[in-house]
Amino acid sequence: MSEETKNTEVQETEAVATPVVETVNPEQFLKDFNWHNYEEGIDPIEDDKLIEFEKLVAENFVDTLNDEVVNGRVINITDRDAIIDINAKSEGVISLNEFRYNPDLKVGDTVEVLIDIREDATGQLVLSHRKARVIKAWDRVNNAHETGEIVNGFVKCRTKGGMIVDVFGIEAFLPGSQIDVKPIRDYDVYVGKTMEFKVVKINHEFKNVVVSHKALIEADIEEQKKEIIGQLEKGQVLEGTVKNITSYGVFVDLGGVDGLVHITDLSWSRINHPNEMVELDQKLNVVILDFDEAKTRIQLGLKQLKPHPWEALNGDLKVGDKVKGKVVVIADYGAFIEVEEGVEGLIHVSEMSWSTHLRSAQDFVKVGDEVDAVILTLDREERKMSLGIKQMTPDPWTDITTKYPVGSRHTGVVRNFTNFGVFVELEEGIDGLIYISDLSWTKKVKHPSDFCSVGDKLEVVVLELDVDGRKLSLGHKQTDANPWDKYEGEFAVGTKHTAVLGDVNDKGATIEFNEDVVAFIPSRHLEKEDGSKLAKGDSADFVVIEFNKEFKRVVASHTAIFKEEEVKAVKQAAKKAQSQEKTTLGDLDALAELKAKLEKGGN
Repeated sequence: MSEETKNTEVQETEAVATPVVETVNPEQFLKDFNWHNYEEGIDPIEDDKLIEFEKLVAENFVDTLNDEVVNGRVINITDRDAIIDINAKSEGVISLNEFRYNPDLKVGDTVEVLIDIREDATGQLVLSHRKARVIKAWDRVNNAHETGEIVNGFVKCRTKGGMIVDVFGIEAFLPGSQIDVKPIRDYDVYVGKTMEFKVVKINHEFKNVVVSHKALIEADIEEQKKEIIGQLEKGQVLEGTVKNITSYGVFVDLGGVDGLVHITDLSWSRINHPNEMVELDQKLNVVILDFDEAKTRIQLGLKQLKPHPWEALNGDLKVGDKVKGKVVVIADYGAFIEVEEGVEGLIHVSEMSWSTHLRSAQDFVKVGDEVDAVILTLDREERKMSLGIKQMTPDPWTDITTKYPVGSRHTGVVRNFTNFGVFVELEEGIDGLIYISDLSWTKKVKHPSDFCSVGDKLEVVVLELDVDGRKLSLGHKQTDANPWDKYEGEFAVGTKHTAVLGDVNDKGATIEFNEDVVAFIPSRHLEKEDGSKLAKGDSADFVVIEFNKEFKRVVASHTAIFKEEEVKAVKQAAKKAQSQEKTTLGDLDALAELKAKLEKGGN
């Protein structure tokens, strides 16, 4: 093709293309445009014309293929829908339900929309304002979280642990602890209110948003606290409002800053719980005891507004005076008695009874009891007082020698045991000890609990009395005659008896003469006249070869009955026992004579 022919074709193309752009409606042109021919190069268009056309399309039409949020204009409102123009091929439809939050919607308003369905069954463009709001809302919420921007929200309703707040169309959670800096007792007062919030947390995985109203005022409050604390002075009296009551104290709002009145600073008297003294929202005056500017902590006091009760205590009160009071605290070692408001005295358990038994204070008094007591010690400087209630009754030891002389018999109650004896109470405050050896004449008692039980009544005899040491020595076995006095003659050395042999071992055997006397037979004294030995259960004659009353020991022999040498030994033992019974001035005289001879020889 020649150059001239080419120029002619270009001129013809320009002549045709130029009027198309100028005269054809862009929407109609776009509808009739053959994209296939254009892509294949069949219908070429000059570059400058194509750029101009694309610019025209961009200014007048919306790309319905993108899921982007676009602005639309309300052109009509029906009973159910809003008709929205987004400069597309056709108008879109949005249900009015999506505009319930905006009852003032009117024709001409600009709204954000997202293309939901490009063409429904009727070819209609379906839009969504709700989805557009959610998309935009998440962008705005994320931006607010990153920048710390304050957002407005509508409190919709209560929920477990807090409130549901509408922020940009998203339901966010407002924890109860984030509503205000002070505890909230009635959440319902916030429902239906529009408030300012700060986005404090976003969970992108679960699409959860947490907002806080408290965070908005905390920074201001901290500054306010520092400013207020900077103006405080110890001893300053301020008015406050009870904000919160706990088991350990009361938090008081001083007008932007909180202080704590510890339970011990509420009253000079003991209290079990702060709610006995104050109630929520109560206004009261408090005194500043201490404060920490760095930690913004303020320690307050309420009782310090009144003089210390010890300062108002009757100046004439002295040791020995009787007072009346109420039991306020009980411990194992004693009880605290409030004799006046804020003035307490301790009654030690040892001052509750004349008894010397170790007992607990709960055995004598209980909280709330009114008691009479005597002042034992009084220290006004240290603010301490000790009391006694046993002093309200006479000391039973004052006439102890008259009531419990040595040798007198009485009935007592077993109170407790030791390894060496039994404590018996004769009356309140009068106790005596029975040594284990004084429990029985005949029984070998290893431990007092084998002989009696706590609470048992026992007949006793006073053996010894120590008035200064406040001690009584008692005996139980002394209430009966000593049977071994009788046994001393009945089972004297040389006496013969018939008995049945009991248990047998390598060392010997035993026989029972009666319920109290059990004799021991050495092994060599079990031999019979024929040379054999007695066996368990054999009945035979025995002769006593040893009798010891002090140790309750009796030894007998069967062999001594028929062996001459054994008989002789028995007779000698009997004669020796009789000679030991005779005491003797003669022995004493002999000793004196011997002493004199020694002294004379020394000279």
